[in-house]
Amino acid sequence: MAGTNTFRDIVRYYDHTQFDYQVAWLDDDNLAVHFGFYDRHARRHAEALLNTNRVMAEKAGIQKSQRVLDAGCGQGGSSFWLAEQRGAFTFGVSPVHTQIEKAQRVASERGLERQCQFAEADYCQVPQPDASFDVVWACESLCHAADKALFYREAARLLRPGGRLVIAEYIRYGRPLKAQQEALLHDWLHRWAIPDIDSTEEHRIHLETNGFADILIEDFTPYTFISLKNLYELARRWRWADTILYGIGIRKRAQHNNIVGSARQFEALRAEAWHYGLITARKA
Repeated sequence: MAGTNTFRDIVRYYDHTQFDYQVAWLDDDNLAVHFGFYDRHARRHAEALLNTNRVMAEKAGIQKSQRVLDAGCGQGGSSFWLAEQRGAFTFGVSPVHTQIEKAQRVASERGLERQCQFAEADYCQVPQPDASFDVVWACESLCHAADKALFYREAARLLRPGGRLVIAEYIRYGRPLKAQQEALLHDWLHRWAIPDIDSTEEHRIHLETNGFADILIEDFTPYTFISLKNLYELARRWRWADTILYGIGIRKRAQHNNIVGSARQFEALRAEAWHYGLITARKA
């Protein structure tokens, strides 16, 4: 996903922050470790999290019985939604053992073992043959890749001719940004085990280089703004408790970084260092 030298940071981040996500963000229905899309279909937090799946599925044109690679699947929330709501067959990958373990357990509990399969793997080296999928799906996971070009190359390998790519991603406004913007951006990213994020132009170059057509990169910040701000407000509200508990050794460094990073993401957004993007493309 981001090269073996950074897997340890990614695994540690998600293992140590699992409790925080469970208590403050996701629930056992959506298992959503991502932001929510607010529109006429979703006015509340839980609805918005599920709505992210709906919007991405519609953008990618996912239909019954199609095969979808859930690249960076987390606990399997999007995979389960796609199976239950679209009748898709999904293959989810994550380098985080505890996430895959949870996803496999939930698949069994929901009777979705045949439709939803999971593997502990790197989405830049997926253990599947060429042209295995109709859609490659990455919801706020591409950010963890140190070299985004490797992901796009692997997506092109895995997609059938005419297959679609759909990505929800954090996108920087340019490279380089002003020094203050760069500092604020990386103070957020590094706390979330993200090495860096690419600009719109960099994403477009990766797509064109790997043979993708019908490229569309949309600014979805207006749809995610409420969700982004809600996380910021949660972080501010609990910062005092986190500081005390981290200081006396009860909370781990990754948990502390997660709280601080949750505030920094919105501060960096307001400083116009990044925006939330939705990327779609077709393998020519």
